[in-house]
Amino acid sequence: MANVLLFNVCAALMLSGVDSCLIPSSVFVIVPNELRPGSLITTVQVAHCDTESTRLTSSDPSFTVTSSGVVETSEAVSVSAAGRTFSVRARDGSGPGSEMVVHLVHRATSKKQSPSGFLKRFKRRWSPPPFNILENTPEAQPRLIDKVVSDSEAQFEVYYTISGPGVDQPPVGVFSLDRTGNLFVHTQVDREEFPQFKLMVRVFDKVTNQEKDEPLDITIDVDDVNDNAPTFTDKLQCSVPEQSVVGTVVGTMKAKDRDQVGTLHTTIRYSLKTGLDLFVIHPATGVITTKTNTLDREVKDTHLVIVEIRDMDGADSGLFNTGTVTIAVGDINDNPPTFTKTSYEASIPENEMEKLILRIPIEDKDLLSSPNWISKFVITKGNENGNFRIDTDPKTNEGLLYVSKPLDFEQSPNVKLDIMARNEADLVGTRAQWMSVPVNVNVIDVDEGPQFSAPTIRLNVKENTANGSLIGTYTAVDPETKSSAGINYFKTTDPASWINVDKNNGELRVANTIDRESNFVQDGIYNITMRAVDASGKTGTGTVIIVVEDVNDNFPTLPSRELVMCEKEGELGSMLVTAEDMDQSPFSSPFSFSLPSDHDGLWSLTKLNDTSAMLKQMKELPNGQYPVPVDVKDLQGFSKIQTATVRICSCRNNECIANPNSVSLGPMGILALLLPLFLLLLLGLLLGIFCLTKDEKKDIDIGDSGGILLKSNTESPGEEVDSSLINVPFTVTDSVVKDSVKGGGLNSGWVANNGTLGGQTSNTNGMYNYDVVTSDLGRFNSGQYNHFNYAGNSEGFDNRYLTQDSTLLHNWQTNGLYLNKKVAFFGTEEDGRYAEDVVHRYVYEGVSSAAGSVGCCSDIGDDNNLDFLNGLGPKFKTLGEVSGMK
Repeated sequence: MANVLLFNVCAALMLSGVDSCLIPSSVFVIVPNELRPGSLITTVQVAHCDTESTRLTSSDPSFTVTSSGVVETSEAVSVSAAGRTFSVRARDGSGPGSEMVVHLVHRATSKKQSPSGFLKRFKRRWSPPPFNILENTPEAQPRLIDKVVSDSEAQFEVYYTISGPGVDQPPVGVFSLDRTGNLFVHTQVDREEFPQFKLMVRVFDKVTNQEKDEPLDITIDVDDVNDNAPTFTDKLQCSVPEQSVVGTVVGTMKAKDRDQVGTLHTTIRYSLKTGLDLFVIHPATGVITTKTNTLDREVKDTHLVIVEIRDMDGADSGLFNTGTVTIAVGDINDNPPTFTKTSYEASIPENEMEKLILRIPIEDKDLLSSPNWISKFVITKGNENGNFRIDTDPKTNEGLLYVSKPLDFEQSPNVKLDIMARNEADLVGTRAQWMSVPVNVNVIDVDEGPQFSAPTIRLNVKENTANGSLIGTYTAVDPETKSSAGINYFKTTDPASWINVDKNNGELRVANTIDRESNFVQDGIYNITMRAVDASGKTGTGTVIIVVEDVNDNFPTLPSRELVMCEKEGELGSMLVTAEDMDQSPFSSPFSFSLPSDHDGLWSLTKLNDTSAMLKQMKELPNGQYPVPVDVKDLQGFSKIQTATVRICSCRNNECIANPNSVSLGPMGILALLLPLFLLLLLGLLLGIFCLTKDEKKDIDIGDSGGILLKSNTESPGEEVDSSLINVPFTVTDSVVKDSVKGGGLNSGWVANNGTLGGQTSNTNGMYNYDVVTSDLGRFNSGQYNHFNYAGNSEGFDNRYLTQDSTLLHNWQTNGLYLNKKVAFFGTEEDGRYAEDVVHRYVYEGVSSAAGSVGCCSDIGDDNNLDFLNGLGPKFKTLGEVSGMK
């Protein structure tokens, strides 16, 4: 028999003043892995129960409970390592009853129980079973749970400590362990928040405070109390189509309970409190189904039913909640649209089209804007000619009747229609049919233009019919009078101008030659349009379709291009000749091919098919071009002798190849030939631009003295020059070399012997410097230097003028010697000496005067002859006096 460990929980469940039948809430029983049938498990301790009416039941059919409270197995039972749980319920007639949860546990390792009943630790480690406490048990004072004893207590005086959640970790203060090993609980615990506590117990020597054993982990499980009512987890909304058959699923209710899973505390039962005549709910699954097939959305589109959820498997003692479920009844198309009137009437003037003539309202009880409500209208009668169409107004769901083709009062003054209204969806769950309504349309007469006898007529005309031939008549009448009097006829279109129309009687005559092979004829058809105009100016139009009949006016023709016959070594060539005829059968193919009777015998012609023949050589012919006369007749024998141009040549890919000895130029070769011509034209263009833009040459007028008058930008007196600022070498040495620039200010070097002409020119504060360098005077005279600037002005002159006048050359040669002596003279004498003759700025005053040049650079006969200064005129004399004043 199994060992039983009962926890003293009965006293905690005894509530004063309660007369209900009470049993312990839970019990842990240690059992082996396998239990045989009839094995005793435990005995239920009952209190406040009526012994006669008390009933004890087990939730697990593998266990039975006798009337005396003995729980035993009814069959062989296996207990896994995780254990096994079932419940025992006790109930009498005086109250709701109670429930005890039985936990079956076992261990693979052995355990021993001390004679005192306390748990002890041994050197061979094992885990004690969990301690259990009941949740939400009010503790007025600390309550002993159990006692922990270590093996070391037999040898040493020890004390115990405990740590972990519920002691020194949140929630703090729930448990305590005194120094002797007694475990206490101090306050109530909510299992839904803290279902289990894992604590660590350690043992120490009281004297040395040294730990005497390994730490021991203990577990405290919080037993569940049914203190939470179940709650709904999903929205309480469902839907079901109207007229659904019995048993149609409406929706599923889902609920949960926070209490311990797998117990009666979380076993939920569902039940309906209202709507029991329409719906049912499965007590275990919560599935709501229909109880009737009479649900009608048009009568009631929403049903509110109350669903109760209760734990304890629906027992009266179970906790419960209720919720209101909204069940929407879905629409089906069980109501056809109905008309508000039994008939409708409309009117429309004749010849009008695309006009709304009637709005037809309807009523439908089905769901608004759904396919079961949206209407579709069909004209079932009276619209054989397609004069009407009917649409649906998307906003009002009305039928909109339009005239899509003009009506003719003279033909139909009144039209009777039948219009049927239906929905986009088919009818379901009803015996009703789609409804129709009659509509009477009155056509209003109006004064209209003439009408041709038919909208179109067809006339057959042979091509090449003689001009002026009558081909038909196309007339119109007034619809009101049925008369053609006073109506005139005109052409509207006649692309080829082949037809004339008689204005008065509508006769159609040939105006120009009709050609069936013309581009104006398509598939043998040629169209013209006509207009009839009455006396009031009203018009009518019609179309004449002219079917142009073919005549044999075209003979078969050969292609105009050159025909190529490829030369083949050792055999005579042949080629295919194909003819064409623009006429139609029977005036075209099959063709007959032949050579004229007087042909030269070089060729033969054999018919291959209806349109082609094979032309063959009868003799070997050299390469070249040959005219071959051919007679081609159509089926009617109409023909003309034609010439086929045949070229015999060597071929490559069925094309003649050029003479191998000939040379032809490709695009790049032609471009290479044109490129020199283009470059030559470009060169000529550049030369022309150069000649047009070449600077004009200005002749310099040189007087008898050889001096020149240069441009100047001022006529103010020149400034005196400090001789100390002039550093001039008295002799010119070989340092002046070819192509070099030497000197500054008025420093210059002139050597006529070796031909070196040197100097530097600049314009600073009115002083002019010169810069002319050449290798020898001979090269200078020969024209190597084309032009240069003198005295700071931009006037240029050509060297050709230098070579033409020896006097000018002489001036340039002697000025160098004169300037050397003059500058040396200024530098050695007193300051007043150089004031008599210095360089001044002058403005250009036109051509040179008879007095010659002004200044020290004039052409003179000898070094000291200054008599020419007396002949400069009164103006320059005054200027010289002013310049010489101190």
